[in-house]
Amino acid sequence: MKRLHLALLTAIFAFLLNPAFTNAQATMQQPSVKVKGEVITPIELKLSDLKQLEQTKVTRKDRDGKDHTYTGVLLATILQKAGVTMGKELKGENLTKYITVEASDGYQVIFALAELDKDFTDRQIILASEIDGQPLPMGDGGFRIIVQDEKKPARCIKMVTSITVKFAK
Repeated sequence: MKRLHLALLTAIFAFLLNPAFTNAQATMQQPSVKVKGEVITPIELKLSDLKQLEQTKVTRKDRDGKDHTYTGVLLATILQKAGVTMGKELKGENLTKYITVEASDGYQVIFALAELDKDFTDRQIILASEIDGQPLPMGDGGFRIIVQDEKKPARCIKMVTSITVKFAK
């Protein structure tokens, strides 16, 4: 009986330590953000995809009262990658577009598309993956929206899972 238990435990540990299993686990747990809605090309970004885009740093004071430097990609860049109307084309009815950003816990925030476009504002709004040169803490999830110079952090949403572009009605 002891041999059977030992053989069973050995088999379980061998399975758990198998690189194919650990790679599959890492892939399943890797956070991602879906960009969908009124876009030409819906996309799903993983951390490795985000790292390939131009990185921007934004410093803001957090609830702890300290300044922190967040690193990520401008939301405008991500939306352009999905084919969202930006720049010179952001006029007329396209100015009624907005995005909802949703977290894994259901929390949502809204931004008018013009708030994200460099032709309308100098404020930087990023999808961050790092804080002070380190990955975001577990409680922040894989991605967090950081809004430069906004007085309250209410729209600095944590655990971001989706960005949906919509028309106001």
